[in-house]
Amino acid sequence: MTALPRPLLAMLGVLPLLAGCSLGPDYQRPDIALPAAFRATAATGAEAWPSGKWWEGFRSVELNDLEERARSGNFDLLAAAARILQADAALRIAGAPLLPTVTGAGQEQWSRTAVSRRSGSSLGGGSSSSYVESRSYSLTGSVSYELDLWGRVRATRDVALGNAQFSRFDQQTVALTTVAAVATTWFQALATQDRLAIAQRNLNDAQQILDAIRARLSVGTASQLDVSQQEALVAGLRTQMPALRSQRDQFLNGLGILVGEMPEAIVLPPGSLNPLVLPEVAPGQTSDLLLRRPDIASAEALLVAANADIRAARANFFPQVTLSASGGWQTLAIGSLFGPGSLFAQMAVGVVQTIFDNGLKQGQFDQAKGRYEELVATYRKAVVQAFTDVENALTAYRYATEQEALEREAVATAQRAADIARAQVLAGTSDIVQALQAQTTLFNYLDLLAQVRLARFSALVSLYKALGGGWTVDATAPPQTRLFQGVL
Repeated sequence: MTALPRPLLAMLGVLPLLAGCSLGPDYQRPDIALPAAFRATAATGAEAWPSGKWWEGFRSVELNDLEERARSGNFDLLAAAARILQADAALRIAGAPLLPTVTGAGQEQWSRTAVSRRSGSSLGGGSSSSYVESRSYSLTGSVSYELDLWGRVRATRDVALGNAQFSRFDQQTVALTTVAAVATTWFQALATQDRLAIAQRNLNDAQQILDAIRARLSVGTASQLDVSQQEALVAGLRTQMPALRSQRDQFLNGLGILVGEMPEAIVLPPGSLNPLVLPEVAPGQTSDLLLRRPDIASAEALLVAANADIRAARANFFPQVTLSASGGWQTLAIGSLFGPGSLFAQMAVGVVQTIFDNGLKQGQFDQAKGRYEELVATYRKAVVQAFTDVENALTAYRYATEQEALEREAVATAQRAADIARAQVLAGTSDIVQALQAQTTLFNYLDLLAQVRLARFSALVSLYKALGGGWTVDATAPPQTRLFQGVL
């Protein structure tokens, strides 16, 4: 077998030394000035980050069941899982050129050619035909490999790796949004059920007072105006019931799409928001929030991918070097296919360098840099949005807690006044106008209390979501190889 030329051998010896050269830039997380503490919570508060299944702290068996059904059947989560499969496949495709491409082929070729021969004299002779058959056999293999001298192939693989990580972080964002939506919708359904119970209780009380006034009218101690006023109150309370039932049923229907089931599969058992527990949660170090929000992690994953895209675009300015080799056996007889005379081999080194492309590569490079700057702004916005979400949720929960305490005091006071007015009406010693005012005040305060308690539950769910919902990322791993850890 003929030896390779010395210049080619020298080139092959130098190429491995050049392979793996990276043109940068290396990824650096953008600098962001983080606050020393959350403004809406006490700096000395005990740290209590959400757990992975934070919704279990509310101690609602029905909610726990709905969350499990949502985590396995939610359509958005299933779609996000499918996007992970696509991203992983794209990563394998992008990483394939890092190893040589090996192909093999076998061929049998047969041909038959007609050959004409003239017989006899040139004046009266005829012609005859015969056929020549030929066969050949070959078995070949080839290897081709692009030397990644400038890191273009690895940078392309890193782009796909960043996108694959983004798909995982995005799935966690979808999961967090889904479980928070299930909890909020379930609490809204329970709160509407509470408001229905309050409205029914108020309607029963108002009806009882109406019966008493009618009895007084029959004996001449009440007027028709008193009856009409109480009848108007009863009618008004009755009109609230259909609207509340409609809201409750719509919340239940909304749970159906969240858990991935038909609305008929969601049934609200007799229950109330009042006996549920409000588990406390308090963030610790502000810097920890960067590791507990999957949306921040997904924004950084895109940033890592864009950084790798810059490296790939920069490497495109340099030559692409490809090694290829092929060899095998070729013969005219199958029996001698592997004989010494049938062996052949060849090797080549290809170098491709663009001389003029009318600014194509420069435009691609500038586009990659512009995309990176865009994602830097997006990442910073995600961080600021995360802190804004936490501050808003902490503020809403704190003031909703304060409002609920005050509202309970107002309900207790209105209840005493309504009880006194009701007793006096039944005894026939009170003006019906005062009783109506006391009833209306109590009804409004009870309904408002149910809404305020719902606001407190919703604010707490928002806080759990703002704090990442128990999700964490491995802070010790570099962004290019960071694995996700989540609730799913």
